[in-house]
Amino acid sequence: MANVTRLVKDKAVVIFSKSSCCICHNIKTLICSFGANLTVYELDEHAYGQQIEKELIALGCKPCVPAVFIR
Repeated sequence: MANVTRLVKDKAVVIFSKSSCCICHNIKTLICSFGANLTVYELDEHAYGQQIEKELIALGCKPCVPAVFIR
C-alpha cells in the first residue's frame, strides 16, 4: 500500500485508471468537467501498474479501476 499512499499524498484528486476502460474515461471526463485539478495514473502504462493494482485490491477496490481518491 506504500505505492498508493505515496501517489495520492498531497494531491487533491487522484484517479487510478486503465487507458482502455470506458468507465474510467467517463469518470475522468466527469471530474474534469467540474474543473478539478486531477492526477491520473494509467495502470496499464505505469511502470508499477501491476503492483499498484494489487494494492488497490487489498484496499477493497473491486474492481480496482476506476479508483478515485479525493482529499
